Amino acid sequence: MSHRKTSESVNARTGERQPSSPSPDLTLSTDVRVWKVNKVNSKRAPYQLRWTVAGKVKTASFSTVALAESRRSELWQSMRKGEAFDVDTGLPESELRAAAAKNNTRPDPRWWDFSREYMATRWRTTAAKTREGLADSLATVALAMREDGAKAPSLEETRLAVRWAVVPAHKGEEPPPELQATCMWLSARSLPLSTLTDPKVARDVQYRLSFKLDDTPAAVETYKRRRRGFNTAMEYAIEAGYLDANPLAGVKRSGAKGNDVVDPRVLVNQVQGAQLLTAVSYVGSVHRNRGRRLVAFFACQLYAAMRPAEVVGLREEDCYLPETGWGTLTLRETRPVSGKKWTDSGKRHDKRGLKARDVNTDRPVPAPPLLVEILRAHIKEFGKAKDGRIFQNERGDVLGTSSYWRVWQEARPIGLPPDKAASPLAHRPYDLRHTCITNWLNAGVPVAEVARRAGNSPEVIHRRYEGCIDGHESLNNRRIEAAMGWDEVSSEGVL
Repeated sequence: MSHRKTSESVNARTGERQPSSPSPDLTLSTDVRVWKVNKVNSKRAPYQLRWTVAGKVKTASFSTVALAESRRSELWQSMRKGEAFDVDTGLPESELRAAAAKNNTRPDPRWWDFSREYMATRWRTTAAKTREGLADSLATVALAMREDGAKAPSLEETRLAVRWAVVPAHKGEEPPPELQATCMWLSARSLPLSTLTDPKVARDVQYRLSFKLDDTPAAVETYKRRRRGFNTAMEYAIEAGYLDANPLAGVKRSGAKGNDVVDPRVLVNQVQGAQLLTAVSYVGSVHRNRGRRLVAFFACQLYAAMRPAEVVGLREEDCYLPETGWGTLTLRETRPVSGKKWTDSGKRHDKRGLKARDVNTDRPVPAPPLLVEILRAHIKEFGKAKDGRIFQNERGDVLGTSSYWRVWQEARPIGLPPDKAASPLAHRPYDLRHTCITNWLNAGVPVAEVARRAGNSPEVIHRRYEGCIDGHESLNNRRIEAAMGWDEVSSEGVL
């Protein structure tokens, strides 16, 4: 376990501990044994205390037996509490913290070392996509947390080096040849964590979070993801005693106001949706069936508002598909795509539960008859994967993002006229999910039920789709009039 490192000397005459400045590499262990006080041949400090931490022997000498026994009692109490001891200094972790605070000393790792330390603490408990997002946040901030100079690596080299270095499995490995010089430079020339309290550095960090490498504004969702990653890193820095507060607390993104409301221009109508699904079936050769095997995949998004990762993980046993009428798709897992280095399995797809839900919870989604028919036809023609998944690539493996993205980009010019194909209309497959949710809202389905089916909170549905709901103002006015009794009383009578 890696934490801060400190050292301590003991005054032989008084037994007083004298800590020196901590450093970032502390090794802790609970393998501690404390021996009885022995008398040694020394006029100034004849009483010696011995104890071991992870097999390493530590000693301290005292001028009186009372001081020695008192120190032994302190160590014994820390050991009884289950507290970890530093292997190098032999001191309980609580004493290192207290000594650092008393002497106004605190560890101040460079951003390079802090990023690796923080990522190691988060790795075991986070999903692959979260790991990748955190690495991107740390690498983005690294652009501002480095020294200037003519020999400084490029911004792109800095990002790549940090993203490689924060993977815990790479600790102790030699960097790839193309990153060796950059990693060596950053390990020595990245700025200490304390420089974040400098307003100039903080402003530069905020800029890097808000803009891309070419100095154009980053997308709203990109900024929010990076900022969340930075904030969680700062929470750890405060907990570890590196900082007193988040240096960007209260600082908001400058420029355009963040807005994640769905653009109505991306939504398709009923005819356009059917045309696009038909166009998908024409993509690719008849032999490979590249497009035909994805018609049902896109239909799940258009008619059941499923996320792409949810569709990838859909299994036949989770589907109730009657010959007639409505069916049910019980969503239980997702298969988000991440790089191999971010997953525990070493594969590109991570296997996770539903987004923002407990691991063992599911989400039943009603499937309209049209979608039931499409899914039944798909299973009949293409079967299923060995693990029961309905959607697979030509080799039977997990369907990749690039595969369905390419098919969708080829299908749009086939299913849409040139002016529509050049517009934002259904530019991404995810826009089909937006279309479905909007259709539910326009049909008068209560927001709470829409949120349940879509796997969002009612607040998110209200915020993101408020500009997509049409024709409900008059209907809502009539409902208010009926509830207030105004539909039976003339306006003159009320006045």
